[in-house]
Order: sequence, then structure tokens, then C-alpha cells
Amino acid sequence: MPEISAQPENDAPASQKLQKVLAGAGLGSRRDMETWIEAGRVSVNGVTATLGRRVSPGDRVLADNRPIPLNFAAELPRVLIYHKREGEIVSRDDPQARTTVFDELPRVRNGKWIAIGRLDFNTEGLLIFTTSGDLANRLMHPSFEVEREYSVRIMGELSQEQMRSMTAGIQLDDGTAHFERIAEQGGEGSNRWYQVIIKEGRNREVRRMFEAMGMMVSRLIRVRFGMVNLPPRVKRGQMLELESSQVAAILEWAGLPVPEMLPQKRPQDKKR
Repeated sequence: MPEISAQPENDAPASQKLQKVLAGAGLGSRRDMETWIEAGRVSVNGVTATLGRRVSPGDRVLADNRPIPLNFAAELPRVLIYHKREGEIVSRDDPQARTTVFDELPRVRNGKWIAIGRLDFNTEGLLIFTTSGDLANRLMHPSFEVEREYSVRIMGELSQEQMRSMTAGIQLDDGTAHFERIAEQGGEGSNRWYQVIIKEGRNREVRRMFEAMGMMVSRLIRVRFGMVNLPPRVKRGQMLELESSQVAAILEWAGLPVPEMLPQKRPQDKKR
């Protein structure tokens, strides 16, 4: 897939904060990079870096003794949506050697893909990947309260009282949880579908809430994360890289600065 173009080099600043440059290389959020610097994992020109250090073109930066290419031009991050299938894990390494969603993502120049949120092994649907640590950190931080929307299939049917309880709040083993909204979506036979919206990302939270009502989830699909919907044309196992205008809209919605953009053709869908 094509790289997103940077603005001209003569617009690049003479120096930038080290944690900003590291985050721009896709190593994590700026806060993560500050932690790396404090831990002595980063050096500049052979000297262990400290917080507040600025770097300029020509400086040699190492993180965990690995050279980090510096990019001082403000550019749009890349954002990719993927329709996760059941039976895939959202991890780069798995002792059981199970299929991971990172297996066939397109290569990233001078960075890496960061998953925004997770889905458990048996959950399918929308996953978002980005090369921006700041964007990933912002959208996953609990204070930002990003809505996650799911379609849920259960065996049985909830009562109106149960649905009211799930929006008012029910007690789980790790605290109170509630849906922002729950609505019936019909079904056939003994199966019923529900639409739920939640603003948290605790482990298996949606499933556990239904289990607390005595209902077992037989299928769980995430269809929206914040302002990003899963397009119907992106089938299970397929991915789509967003256009620069779409990426800019996400950055603006998240309250992050939007770099200037150069014209870019729509990236092609990728089928696994």
C-alpha cells in the first residue's frame, strides 16, 4: 500500500523533542517514550538521553541499541481497518503459535502497526491499526470514553427489566459495568440479536455482562469504534487502509493536530 506523503522538507523544524520523534517513528505514545527515556533505553549520539532532550537532523538515536530513523517532516499517520475473524489473536507473539492479526498486515516504513484496542479470541469485527502512538493512546485512554458498538447473539431473550439493569449498571468481579445503550435487533428461533454500546474496554466485558444475566453469547461482532464503522464490503479477513482525508477527520475528532496533506490516491483493499 502506498505511503502517506510528507510535507516538503523545508517546512520541517530544526529540532524536536526526543519523545515526539520516537512516537512519530511508531514506537508508542509520547508518554510511553518518556518512560523509555527515563529508563535509560534511549541514547543520542552515544549518550544516554534524558527527558527534555531535543534532536535534530543528523543526530543518531538508538532505542534498545537499535537505530531509529528520524523523520522531522509532519506527516499523516497511516490508519488501517481490519475485519477480524474468530480464532485470531490480537498479539504479535503467542506461545501457542495461533494465528495473529499482525501476520499479514502491510509493511510499515520506519515504524510499526499499533492496534487500537483488542478483541478476544472468539470475537470478530472491527479492529483499527495505526502508525501513530499518540492516536492509539488517545483513543484507548479511559478518559476519552470512546464508544464501542457490538452486535450480540445470544440463546434466549432478555426481559425489559434485565435490559434496564444492564444500562443502569451491574456488578462484575472487577467493578460495576453498564451499557450506554442496548436495543433488540430481532432473531430466529431461540437466537436473539442485540445492539449494545459501551465506553470501556475491559477484558470480555460484553460477554460477562450477558453472563451475569444468565445468557451465553454465541456470537459477538464489533461494528463500530468511535467514529469508525466497519464497512459491509470489508468481509472477514479483509483490510482497508483509510484515505488521507479520513485519517485527518479521525485526528481532528480525537483532538490531535492535523498535518498538511498532499493529494493521495485511495489505497487498495487487501484480501487475506
